[in-house]
Amino acid sequence: MILIALTIIVLVALYFYGTRTFKYWEKKGVKNDRPLPFLGNNARNYLMQKSATELAAEAYWKYPKEKVVGFYRSTKPEIVLRDPQLIKKVLTSDFYHFYPRGLNTHKTVVEPMLRNLFFADGDLWRLLRQRLTPAFTTGKLRAMFPLIVERAERLQLRALQATEQSGGVIDARDLMARYTTDFIGACGFGLDADSLQDDDSEFRRLGTKIFQLGIRNVATNFLKELFPETFKHLKFLGNVEKTIMRLLKGVLKQRNYEQSKRNDFVDLLIECKKKGTIVGESIERVGADGKAARAELHVDDELLAAQMFVFFAAGFETSSSATSTALNELAHNIHVQRKVQLEIDRVLAKHDNKLTYEAVKEMTYLEWTFKEAMRVFPSLGFLIRECARKYTFEDLNLTIDEEVSVIIPLQALHNDPKYFNEPQQFRPERFDPDVLNGDQYKNVYLPFGDGPRACIGARLGMMQSLAGLAAVLSRFSVYPAPGAPRYPRVNPASDIVQTVVGGVPLTFKLRESNGPIMIDKTGCKI
Repeated sequence: MILIALTIIVLVALYFYGTRTFKYWEKKGVKNDRPLPFLGNNARNYLMQKSATELAAEAYWKYPKEKVVGFYRSTKPEIVLRDPQLIKKVLTSDFYHFYPRGLNTHKTVVEPMLRNLFFADGDLWRLLRQRLTPAFTTGKLRAMFPLIVERAERLQLRALQATEQSGGVIDARDLMARYTTDFIGACGFGLDADSLQDDDSEFRRLGTKIFQLGIRNVATNFLKELFPETFKHLKFLGNVEKTIMRLLKGVLKQRNYEQSKRNDFVDLLIECKKKGTIVGESIERVGADGKAARAELHVDDELLAAQMFVFFAAGFETSSSATSTALNELAHNIHVQRKVQLEIDRVLAKHDNKLTYEAVKEMTYLEWTFKEAMRVFPSLGFLIRECARKYTFEDLNLTIDEEVSVIIPLQALHNDPKYFNEPQQFRPERFDPDVLNGDQYKNVYLPFGDGPRACIGARLGMMQSLAGLAAVLSRFSVYPAPGAPRYPRVNPASDIVQTVVGGVPLTFKLRESNGPIMIDKTGCKI
């Protein structure tokens, strides 16, 4: 009897723990779906039935008259924003109330590879951003461009070989992932990854491993969210941590711990370590005089490895997703593809048929096309911020507490006819400056985020993506593959980054026109 009584007490205690926050939105008059014990409104994501982006979009569309919608991720209250002015407050004007992303479930115990610029919060984020920003100046980007051109040439060769071997059907997602992996390997690690030719490339395996989402990832996520203190030492990235550390130590040793003048990310990390401790103003603490306190961050190899990891992970998945989405849309919108190719041919002819930094900058219609692809399917399906201190949305007379997460559902916003006329149509002209009505899409079109926590590598990602697309489309036309779905299926285990299942198969055909000729690494014409 005692055992039964204890069991009942434990079960009741667990139930109350798993439902303790579920009156939060009701008390504040915010509409939300009824949450389930322990799972909240996120059950279908935990059960790998719907991605986190799809659930955020559902909340957005279900309550069209509301400016905000309540949500529970496990037992944690979150709020989905539906109003552009509220989004502006969170991302920019009231940023200092929302500077954390809150992705680390424990405030002090953070696994080594997550001490990076994307996942970091508070002073760690601010000091890292301060030190890493110089890596992405216009001068540094221009200096990196030769590394992009080398990989673009290999991309053309790989596409040609693949069309000969497969009858023309290529997984565009895999092709562009290889290109992106090779560039990041060269720029971020100072190594020749050569995943465009080597199917067993270590970098290709690393990228696959990072985004190989399954039961283990979902279970880890759930346990850390529900019991953050108990499972604070459980790691998301234990399977890649040793690989990243080994790669870092290898390249540092290869360069004798000195900058190589390659102007790549590794040079910046070496410079970062040589400068030593990073010092700046705290975003979290205030001194006795009311001014920001002094903040310090010691730089060691583990911290450098975390930045190397995020440089690889963020660039690998987002760029390959965006470029393969662009190719998929062009395959189904041939009239747009023709306009893109005409522009590429014209600009390259002007630049002696060479893919240069200046040439890519002149491909404005290609840029609009890429932006439209990111509207249709943003790589990051939503943005997330966490309330750093109690905050009131004055227009709503709504106060939220510290640690409440704020969700900005990009996939839904980017496809809302309220902001984008006929959003189901693929129209690059939406981004023509002569057509745009001022800041028409401000606060609703946010593929790289906005405000102080906007993507630091946005211009680099744009540059490498446009160069890759130009390399492909100058030599090939793309068409729908027989039997392939019109829209790739989203992996239901996806969290912030939207991954797809089954790739993006397209039919590649060598263009008959006299497009620009590039030279592969063996010296042969393609």
